[in-house]
Amino acid sequence: MRQITEQQILAFAPNPAAAANGRKLSQKDSFVRRERSADDTFYLGECTGSGKNNYITTADFLTAVSPVFRCSCPSRQFPCKHSLALLYEILAQKNFAVCEIPEDIIKKREKKQARDAKAKETKESAEAIKPPSVSKAAKTARAKKWKKQLEGLELVRQMVFDLVNAGVGTIGGTALPAYRQLSKQLGDYYLPGPQRLLNRLTLEIEAFQKDADERHYETAIDTLQRLWALVKQAKQYLTDRLEADSMEQEPNPLYEELGGIWKLSELAAAGNSKKDRELIQAAFWVVYDEARKEFIDTGCYVDLETGEVCLTHNYRPLKALKYVAQEDTRFGVMQVPEACFYPGEGNRRVRWEGFKLRAVTAGDLERLRSFANADLAVEAKTAKNYLKNALAAPMLLRLISYEEIGLADAGPVLRTRDGKTILLGDMPGLEATTERLFLLPDGSLLKGQILLGAFYYDKRTRRLMLKPVSIVTQTNLIRLLY
Repeated sequence: MRQITEQQILAFAPNPAAAANGRKLSQKDSFVRRERSADDTFYLGECTGSGKNNYITTADFLTAVSPVFRCSCPSRQFPCKHSLALLYEILAQKNFAVCEIPEDIIKKREKKQARDAKAKETKESAEAIKPPSVSKAAKTARAKKWKKQLEGLELVRQMVFDLVNAGVGTIGGTALPAYRQLSKQLGDYYLPGPQRLLNRLTLEIEAFQKDADERHYETAIDTLQRLWALVKQAKQYLTDRLEADSMEQEPNPLYEELGGIWKLSELAAAGNSKKDRELIQAAFWVVYDEARKEFIDTGCYVDLETGEVCLTHNYRPLKALKYVAQEDTRFGVMQVPEACFYPGEGNRRVRWEGFKLRAVTAGDLERLRSFANADLAVEAKTAKNYLKNALAAPMLLRLISYEEIGLADAGPVLRTRDGKTILLGDMPGLEATTERLFLLPDGSLLKGQILLGAFYYDKRTRRLMLKPVSIVTQTNLIRLLY
């Protein structure tokens, strides 16, 4: 019989509530029939429900990393609570009668295999031969879009230029409606990225006018600098592409900064994918971005082969919360057939389709610890060079080997074996974690361990600081941010 873990069930669930409801159905013995195929690739359950007829739910594990769930219930959640309940029945190792795989399932498998084979053939052909040149019509359309983006960027450049000359405070009053109108117009220029930055700028200035908190003013200045850098670099990038008559999509981070959305196939075609990766999640957090009107679920992973710290982002717009499943903390090692990395520096974004989840071993933790650097000066220099880029993310996550974490006159401090120190603090916008260090039940965790920390620049103290995220010991991964 197939082996499954609760972590795998939680990973398949669209949200924790659906998993909890599925667990309850299984605990209540809601299934009146359970069947499985002799090869353990197909499971079926008949579950009682609120409807007149029982619901038939199935799980097809022909592709183990991405099983297919089907259910006769009317729920719009996928997989639904009945499908998850079936997984809990498997977890509990309940009795499943052996059955033949239904004919309709076999036909659906054949169709899926044909689609997968065709997609694989297309991908292999694209990798084996030189990609065909972009058609004349596609070139014309892309050139037209880029020219339109340049027009919009010029409007933003002029706005920023006028604002800087007049002073940031002048964005308020009668000028504020004009900036809101410009933000709306940027949608017509295919510039959702600059549009979001302009939204963030106006939101911070509005907040500053209400409470006079200097933090809003500082964030507005940062946003303005980022907007200016983006306009400057994007204008040069688009102009160069137009002059060179180069219409192919290049792996450039400016594409996403302007609002473009990468397809996994595009990232793979650009050479930004890695086969058969094992990644362990070291932290997880959720923030709400008012400028985007979206919740962002972020998972922090470490590649167990290279030690690269990378991030996953799951965007959940307010208007579509019912239809976009929330990500959650994942305990275990993600076995990914192909991980696609976004272009850029720092902690790159990564995406994949399908995965297996296995338990973390002592060898995994030892491997994770081996990637830590005990030279704090080198890590700090790397972080400073990265953070000074106006388009960089506001933090850089790194693994640091420390001798001790304790309290000093200036506050919590991390000290490495060579005597170098750095202040620990809580980066604005993320959940506080520093105080949790001193609430740990075992004081030995603050000595001779590995810290996953986020370097960031504190504008109040004008110094580089480190936000504690997780502690890696020889026996455990202790999350401070989850």
